[in-house]
Amino acid sequence: MTITKEDELTRLREIGRIVADTLRAMTRATEPGITTRELDEIGRVFLEREGAVSAPQSAYDFPGATCISVNEEIAHGIPGARVIAAGDLVNIDVSASKNGYFADTGASFQVAPRHAALDQLCRDGRRAMEIGIAEVGAGKPLAGIGKAIGRFASDRGYTLIRNLASHGIGRALHEHPEAIPTWPERGEKRRINKGLVLTVEPFLSTGGQWAGEGDDGWTLYSEPCAPVVQYEHTVVATQRGAIVLTLPS
Repeated sequence: MTITKEDELTRLREIGRIVADTLRAMTRATEPGITTRELDEIGRVFLEREGAVSAPQSAYDFPGATCISVNEEIAHGIPGARVIAAGDLVNIDVSASKNGYFADTGASFQVAPRHAALDQLCRDGRRAMEIGIAEVGAGKPLAGIGKAIGRFASDRGYTLIRNLASHGIGRALHEHPEAIPTWPERGEKRRINKGLVLTVEPFLSTGGQWAGEGDDGWTLYSEPCAPVVQYEHTVVATQRGAIVLTLPS
């Protein structure tokens, strides 16, 4: 989607706020003893109260309103009977639509007590996303996002999951330009047009290279096995850089 009218930006800001507020509510509710199904229900109720529709459910018939991945799961975790425990590494990904406009956000965090190494990985994962967002602007190369994130990751001894990419969004959950690399990709020659709506969502790891599918057909795991964090915002490219849409109220 390319924004051409102020009303479009207003609608995108609205759904962006909704998914961000949902993520914040779910994060605050995460504590030892809660199941991922109960956590997902909190997200579902919040979205419905705001008049929003879960995007993974509506677009792909995903068996949950949100994606909740724990420890060895790195993305697309199905909410269920799994009980959150102290020290778990949790990722929540919330995407939804309202009035035909979509937004997508996500974050990883530890359930207390926090471990120093994972705490650093989380801080660096968020920083990697921010570095990628800084490369978003009208006329700039899409490859600049992955190049900057890749330099940051390499300098600190991290790896990046290389088959989970950013994507266009706006009128659908996934749309043109698809598969925007958040790792260095020499073959990426596309440029960012003014008003483009896209996500920036690197998957930073201490050794993982690829995402492999589990037996349930949805949940993804790191290959080789290693901790992975993901942070994601939906943004709009302008002449002055990126406007972040997925900010909580």
